[in-house]
Amino acid sequence: MIIENAMIVSNVEIAIGIWQMTLLAPEVSSHYKGPGQFINILSADSWEHPVRRPMSIANVNGENINIIYKIFGNVTQQLSQKVPGDSLNILGPLGNVFTGWKTKRTVLLGGGVGLAPILNLYESCPNSTLIIGARTADEHFMEHEPGKNIFLTTDDGSLGVAGNVLTVLENLDFNDQIIIYACGPKPMLKAIQHFAAKNSVKAQLSVESYMGCGLGLCQGCVIERQNEQMKKHSYHEKYTLVCMDGPVYWSNEVCFG
Repeated sequence: MIIENAMIVSNVEIAIGIWQMTLLAPEVSSHYKGPGQFINILSADSWEHPVRRPMSIANVNGENINIIYKIFGNVTQQLSQKVPGDSLNILGPLGNVFTGWKTKRTVLLGGGVGLAPILNLYESCPNSTLIIGARTADEHFMEHEPGKNIFLTTDDGSLGVAGNVLTVLENLDFNDQIIIYACGPKPMLKAIQHFAAKNSVKAQLSVESYMGCGLGLCQGCVIERQNEQMKKHSYHEKYTLVCMDGPVYWSNEVCFG
């Protein structure tokens, strides 16, 4: 992993409250392994916000890294005010990658800001079925094109399919040659995990988690393992760190409570 002062190439709002930033980061991009990895951003060189924020990589193009983020609070608000030529201190690339998609039919699901790694994977397997969920039409920046196996869902029914990503997923035909790839809020991942188990379908889930360091030191991104062989005294067999062991897991590896 590399710590680098990356220069902002562009920073634009692509939907209501959804932004895409392009960073010139030749060192970090040269170590990039594939869809699923993330970077940790230091939003400001001050004690006001000393903790880094994880951002999934949405695309790597040469020396440029793209991220997609949503305005949630002060840190993301600060990011939206950055302009080309500004710099950001980033740590990365971190985490593991999606696997198995080169030999299987794939269904890709993204919800909320979890769409970034899914769109990244979609660039590598464009013949996939892509399902992206949002609360309203204002949060979408793609076209709903069922004829091209691109489905958009909205909670309020203002665009595409009324409902969430499961509404579309449950109406697809599945077999043992299909793998589901998903990233989004934990309730969404838990529902997909249940769907995969119920239908005997393989699924890889990219888990979103709060992180302070991205290096396994702060223990802020702990998630429980599904481990039937666990010893009662073994912390490491009961829990996993998203930053070190993930963020991508097989759906039968982790518990969402």
